[in-house]
Amino acid sequence: MDRLTVFDCSVIDLGKVNFAEGNLTVVENQSAFPFDVKRVFYLYDIAGGESRGAHAHIECHQFLIAASGSFEVSLDDGKYKRQVFLNRPDLGLHIPPGVWASEMNFSSGAICLVLASHAYNEADYIRNYDDYLKYLKHG
Repeated sequence: MDRLTVFDCSVIDLGKVNFAEGNLTVVENQSAFPFDVKRVFYLYDIAGGESRGAHAHIECHQFLIAASGSFEVSLDDGKYKRQVFLNRPDLGLHIPPGVWASEMNFSSGAICLVLASHAYNEADYIRNYDDYLKYLKHG
């Protein structure tokens, strides 16, 4: 299997339904969403300008949504780097396994909603960048 790159990470418009009272966005398994969701978590109360993440997954796909506020995602595949700015709750960033990702520059009050394809498994994480580069070479 070919290694995935930062160019395989895609921003997906989840759409929204407009009501007089506000908007609604739906994420469902078996839809245009790129994987079945097994775990949901969110990051919040992150001081403005702080960073999170800085890891890659071996098997797990992640989908990041700026549920509130904004933040940037730095993507790295060992060869190319890419920055994605998220600031709308109806857009999300799909990060396939094998791509190093860091979330940074959170606005005050930002909430990063993460949908994952796998349950938590520490063995699926590569948390050291040098180990990540070795993984890319020897996988």
